[in-house]
Amino acid sequence: MKRRIAFVSPRFGEEIVGGAEAVVRDVALGLVERGWDVEVLTTCAVSPYTWANELPEGTEVDSGVLVRRFANVLATSASREHMVHGRIYAGESPTLDDQVTWLQALFRTPGLFEVLLKEGRSYDAVVFAPYLFWPTTVGMTVVAERAVVMPCLHDEVYAYLDVMRHVLSLPAAVWFLSGPEHDLAHRLGPVTPHHSVIGSGMDVPKEYHPEEFRSEYGLDGPFVLYLGRREADKGWPWLMDVFAGTKTPVKLVSAGAGHPDVPPRLRGRVIDVGYLTVEQRNNALAAALAYMQPSFMESYSRTVMESWLAGRPVLVRKGSAVVEWHCSRCDGGRSFGTSEELEEQLGILLADPKVANKMGSRGHAYVMENYQWPQVLDRIEADLESLGKPWDRAPHSEC
Repeated sequence: MKRRIAFVSPRFGEEIVGGAEAVVRDVALGLVERGWDVEVLTTCAVSPYTWANELPEGTEVDSGVLVRRFANVLATSASREHMVHGRIYAGESPTLDDQVTWLQALFRTPGLFEVLLKEGRSYDAVVFAPYLFWPTTVGMTVVAERAVVMPCLHDEVYAYLDVMRHVLSLPAAVWFLSGPEHDLAHRLGPVTPHHSVIGSGMDVPKEYHPEEFRSEYGLDGPFVLYLGRREADKGWPWLMDVFAGTKTPVKLVSAGAGHPDVPPRLRGRVIDVGYLTVEQRNNALAAALAYMQPSFMESYSRTVMESWLAGRPVLVRKGSAVVEWHCSRCDGGRSFGTSEELEEQLGILLADPKVANKMGSRGHAYVMENYQWPQVLDRIEADLESLGKPWDRAPHSEC
């Protein structure tokens, strides 16, 4: 008899760019291949900024996964929500009532909630990710005795809110993607006794063609690469300031979502190539001198793993716990916090290509030993088996 599992995520689809959403889709597809009966309950949103209903309600099948989409209800007047959000972002702690108002105003998905209420007990497990949004914070409470939360925590202001406390303490299980994420969760408050670090899996490309990327974009000299959203929460403005303070001949190539907003002083030194296909991205990683990760907001850092799979080292922001943790475990990268430190690290890599190649090789071995999908799915299935049947578990109380 097939085991039945549901995944609840605010966005879902091959075209969706986002760490948590990508992990959910990969795990869902992986469990289908292992014989699970998998459903995804999600919204009609594509944009993580507007949460507007851009996709039709209804069902579709995506590579063997039944996807059920439900419309979001957006606030008609967001004046109070904006005020509360401003206070939260400034580091204040509004009243719980104000926090609930902010959470409800962002978006709600009543149809999804209703399905969890009516059909939730038909699933052996219901996995929610990430922690921050209404489908998890509200929907998880309906099926807590069979809920697994994959929070994808960052050390950010939202994680410290009272309205988020139950997300880690109430479900049957919690899955973390890295050791530092696990440690952060325990600093925030109670965590359900059944929790583990499962990591995330990576698809290993069969081949790379770095010269194709160089030729396509007319890149002759050495460059470092940044992939992802060009926004403050991901460290993009900080990287611009730090890179501007260097005198390195190395260029910075960026690709991803959002307007890059390159300062005039860096034009010619920073090259934006916009959206890349998976093949182009892999070729870009293989062609780069190193990959740049300036973000503090990481729970796993998929792009760092992609760089190591391509055999290239990473240069990461000093103080970013997750990526520094990965680097310390495999010696596949170096950290920097100032322009002088970045220039020094780039100089070392330029002076001796063997240094970069060795770091990239160590990183590659680390990913292959720890983060291939068969390994991760084995850990997931073992954890689900250890939970037993949900009807044998009573909801536990916080302690």
